[in-house]
Amino acid sequence: MSRSQLLFEEAKRLIPGGVNSPVRACAAVGADPLFIKSAAGGTITSVDGVTYIDFVQSWGPMLLGHAHPEVSKVITDAVGRGTSFGAPCEDEVRLARMVVDAVPGVDMVRMVNSGTEATMSALRLARGCTGRNKVVKFEGCYHGHGDPFLASAGSGVATLSIPGTPGVPPAVVQDTLLRPYNDLAAVAALFEAQGGDIAAVIVEPAAGNMGLVPPRAGFLEGLRALCREHGSLLIFDEVITGFRASYGGAQARYGVDPDLTTLGKIIGGGLPVGAYGGKAEYMRRIAPLGNVYQAGTLSGNPLAMAAGIATLSVLQDSDYAGLEARVELLCQSLTGLFASKRIPVRINRLASMFTIFFTGEDVVDYAGAKRADAGRYARWFGHMREHGIFLAPSAFEAAMASFAHTERDFQAFIDAAESFGG
Repeated sequence: MSRSQLLFEEAKRLIPGGVNSPVRACAAVGADPLFIKSAAGGTITSVDGVTYIDFVQSWGPMLLGHAHPEVSKVITDAVGRGTSFGAPCEDEVRLARMVVDAVPGVDMVRMVNSGTEATMSALRLARGCTGRNKVVKFEGCYHGHGDPFLASAGSGVATLSIPGTPGVPPAVVQDTLLRPYNDLAAVAALFEAQGGDIAAVIVEPAAGNMGLVPPRAGFLEGLRALCREHGSLLIFDEVITGFRASYGGAQARYGVDPDLTTLGKIIGGGLPVGAYGGKAEYMRRIAPLGNVYQAGTLSGNPLAMAAGIATLSVLQDSDYAGLEARVELLCQSLTGLFASKRIPVRINRLASMFTIFFTGEDVVDYAGAKRADAGRYARWFGHMREHGIFLAPSAFEAAMASFAHTERDFQAFIDAAESFGG
């Protein structure tokens, strides 16, 4: 057995399913997980000493690639000054300023420790500001594992075909109103019927947890108009798209201004961090300024703040357009390659993200994503891993390119795909 297999067998005796996050078990693609020893740039190396070109990038936040030297240096320096203070530090203010300056819809920001914390807190704030309870969520969008968001969730919930989850009382999700992603008419009808009770609409401005599904023209603009008309708050979950769809996130790319925004680990250079921010009139409702309570001992911890400052400092001068052009060329090459093999695919792409759906129809929502051939994706995953390309072990995720990927890495992806038989 390989070292990864031996570790997995031991892990299964100690950790539920052998993993600390369900999709990592690779059950949906019929494989065992690789245990990773190290990562650098666009690659990861397993405990068995095999190096792979990594198109997962820790599920998105490593836009600069792994172990970027400037980020690594500030983390090392920060460790020497202390790992947790439980008190304010200067870097919290510096990183907050960078986020506020970059993201159009954010006047103030509160640091937390994960994307899940960020979305839970943003929803609580929206309910506190509006005095309403109901939230509109879209089928297949994943907003972390907070109870109200596990109704028809994407990501690992979709991968494992879990319709809901024990431990979430029906009363908790009864105020979660589901509609199909990209179906503005369905949302408008819902507001017509219940608009006075809806506290917020939460949406991934480009869905990344049913596979990548960009918004249709007018969808985000329509949500903005409906929320404004009915006194509801619009929440953009930019845990995936923040600083990746563009330096200012999807809201900067699409020109739509939400009331609240959630961000994830990219603002901490991949360390455990998240944030929620928004218009000052709403953010001032958070304790200690207001009466909506949220707290966290490790929020704003000095390691994540230092890493975040270094990451955003590099990103603000990075060639987003150049990386996007390289990913677009990759996707065009793959489309032609699959066509020559008569393998039906649709490749959805946005900035440096893309998803290969094995289907002959356009994928614009969760229903379409579920109709894609998951069995063929599992074969694709196995084939690419055998040929040195590390992909997400789920058909409901996006592939992520980084600024560290080279032309040789992209060519290696195409070369590996050429021998895929379907």
